[in-house]
Amino acid sequence: MLLSRIREPIILFFGDMVFWAIALWGTLFLRYFQAPTTELLKTHATPFFIIFILWAFIFFIADLYKRQTLLLKRKLPKTIFHAQVANSGIALIFFYFIPYFGITPKIVLFIDLALSFFFIAIWRMYLVNLLRGSKKQKALIIGEDMVIRELVEELNHNSQYKAELIVMSSFDVEKILETVKKHNIKTIIFDFHKEKVEKHPDLYKLLFIHAQFIDTRTLYEEVFERIPLSLLYDNWFIENILDEPKRVYDISRRAIDIGIGFLAFLASILFYPLIILAIKFDDGGNIFIKQERIGKDNKPISLIKFRTMTFNDNGVKNKNEKYENRITKVGRFLRKTRLDEFPQLWNVIANDLSLIGPRPELPDLVSEYNAHIPYYSTRYIIKPGLSGWAQMYHEGHPHHAADIEETKNKLSHDLYYIKNRSLWLDVNILLKTIKTLVSRSGK
Repeated sequence: MLLSRIREPIILFFGDMVFWAIALWGTLFLRYFQAPTTELLKTHATPFFIIFILWAFIFFIADLYKRQTLLLKRKLPKTIFHAQVANSGIALIFFYFIPYFGITPKIVLFIDLALSFFFIAIWRMYLVNLLRGSKKQKALIIGEDMVIRELVEELNHNSQYKAELIVMSSFDVEKILETVKKHNIKTIIFDFHKEKVEKHPDLYKLLFIHAQFIDTRTLYEEVFERIPLSLLYDNWFIENILDEPKRVYDISRRAIDIGIGFLAFLASILFYPLIILAIKFDDGGNIFIKQERIGKDNKPISLIKFRTMTFNDNGVKNKNEKYENRITKVGRFLRKTRLDEFPQLWNVIANDLSLIGPRPELPDLVSEYNAHIPYYSTRYIIKPGLSGWAQMYHEGHPHHAADIEETKNKLSHDLYYIKNRSLWLDVNILLKTIKTLVSRSGK
């Protein structure tokens, strides 16, 4: 393997320096709309070289020069982004509080930060892998449950992962040592919280093989972007979903909900006359409906929507109803384009909903899921949202009817979001939601 354990951090460092330099050249080109002159490059070279060294130090603090794994790389852009935010502060302090070099490059610095993030992300995510070559890196995974089988199937048959998993059914330290030596394995994957592992008397022997250890839950979450429900334990929720550490994020998100929600609400009003006329011309019924859902802390909330069915049954099937409740012609279009959800922007402003979060469910369905799905009520520790992680990535989520198995899958995505929720993830979901709306492929 070209990138050895010792050489990889060195190659990463010099690669970062090269791409920061390329970003600076590109920045000067964009700023002045011509290839930078020798004099211009000299003016910027020395101060920016010092900046690059400081940036590399921040990357070191962010663990971006530790040995990289072929398996855990989805969070790399987020880590680089956070490091670049810190680097922005360092650059501002350097140029505006230490005016030794006589330049205060406002526009140049802004462009350079953006280009640097782009080039470094490409370098770290894709180009580094080219140096590793096409040979797959072998890793040992220990276990025999469904989670293990899913990981083996995905990683061994997906070309984006240059890894080959060797499966060992039981945790036997001597066999592990033998297998590692035989196949030159650098990565070992197993369930850190399994009782047989935690209490194994020879566990310490694995320290001497200098391999990288990955918890099965961590890898599964990284690969499938959801939480494996079968591996959850009670303490997991205390360790990963406590609300306290997210207070700053929650305050920031509320400010964004109010700002974007209010602007979107004003923009959506432009469509109201056309939607109202279409509903009235279709069947002459009510324009809006109110439906009860379960919100944060399992408290009921009342959502406002444009009517898309012949009458409002509040999501409850009534066998004695004289007329069949069916979707209207206009309602089918409104659902397809999600225009029926425009009035819920008022629920966002009123603090019943957030723009991003788990979708709220009907009270009857929540009661049924709480009875059959362990930890289901955990999804209500935060406010529900207009759009969410599960809507983007779970293909088979049920609508207005109980489906235990599909809801378990949906919950695994919701728990992933609750654990990892951040402004970065919210922006990711928001952009994908906009793409879905534009393509009219909403579900």
